[in-house]
Amino acid sequence: MMKKHVSRLLLACILMMLCMGAFTSCEEKDETLTLYVYNWGEYISDGSEDSVNSNLEFEKYCKEELGITVKVNYSTFASNESMYAKVSSGSAKYDVIIPSDYMIERMVKEEMLAPLDLSKIPNYQYIDDAFKGENVYYECDSAETYSIPYFYGMIGIIYNTSIVKENDEQIGSWGLMWDDEYKGDILQFNNSRDAFGTAQYKLGLDVNDENEDNWRLALDELLKQKKFVQGYVMDEIFNKMQSGSAAIAAYYAGDYLSMYEDNDDLAFFYPKEGTNSYIDAMCIPKNAQNKDLAHEYINFMCSHDIAMANALYTYYASPVTTVVEDPEYQDAMAEIHEDAMDILYGQPHDPSKAYLNLTPEGLAMQNVLWEELKAKSSIGDGIYIGCGVILGVLASIVVYQLIRKRRWSKLYD
Repeated sequence: MMKKHVSRLLLACILMMLCMGAFTSCEEKDETLTLYVYNWGEYISDGSEDSVNSNLEFEKYCKEELGITVKVNYSTFASNESMYAKVSSGSAKYDVIIPSDYMIERMVKEEMLAPLDLSKIPNYQYIDDAFKGENVYYECDSAETYSIPYFYGMIGIIYNTSIVKENDEQIGSWGLMWDDEYKGDILQFNNSRDAFGTAQYKLGLDVNDENEDNWRLALDELLKQKKFVQGYVMDEIFNKMQSGSAAIAAYYAGDYLSMYEDNDDLAFFYPKEGTNSYIDAMCIPKNAQNKDLAHEYINFMCSHDIAMANALYTYYASPVTTVVEDPEYQDAMAEIHEDAMDILYGQPHDPSKAYLNLTPEGLAMQNVLWEELKAKSSIGDGIYIGCGVILGVLASIVVYQLIRKRRWSKLYD
């Protein structure tokens, strides 16, 4: 039986609330409650390969400790943008979502998230102070009230040492992603923010500056790169880099360790020009149906045993201090890669390099330029680029111009 980091006082309060009908009435306590969770793919210990099934353990905890029957309905997304589109459309309602920092900032400003009651999340005390209050990367009022860190990290470059020359002068720089010697062996992000970020960091541009001229400089750099690119990918990167069918890719540090486990020819570095530092955090949407149960889930994910199980499954950096300090965790990570702890925790995070939420005008501009890149690319994401993309470009331009016009007119109202 795993340890439960829930205070007796909180447990007593929850049991009292159960009888009062906070979750369900005493007469209806056998009714099954469904908790809807929306997370990144492959981002929780799921019971495979002899790992802990974190969601199943939460269901057991609810039954054994809270006296309620809970079913976790768990679904995944591939990007912040796709998550935002689904949540904002109202087509599906979730109780817990796990976006990244800049998207959390956007959702807070758009009043899409419910404030958290930290008294219901006692395990918050184990979250590193670096991720609390003014120390968080994203700029929104009382950020800690709306989110609890789940994992964090930085983007770096993965390369295959059996293909990339050891003395290549571009190793250590974003320039490696533009090295024509590896034409057809380079993978680029298939999401607009990260893809533009690679070019902006390479050029020394501010990733949060919304000056259109600077974004077009980044677009030009991506257009130069496209003839060297094998594909724009997200999860497809795992198979391509592990199998050796691609040689160079920008991706997240934790995922590098997963790939390295299957291919020890892979190496990793953080580019000297700077890179994005990110936090993925647990939030409760404003329209969530089970907010009390959502608080329980978030608290459970911050408990030592579950946080450690998730960290060992994903290889991402945990914000839970008891996990990072645990010798068993440190030894397990060292078995995966001798420098794993240094890769995850030993590198300084520069908040000034992290993505912040773009304004509506900035987002529209980014979308227009992204569609331009895809329309002019012969590879895209493996799908024929035709009239649909052209229409997408035109639609994005119209939206962009309308936003600019509205913004301009307000200056003279």
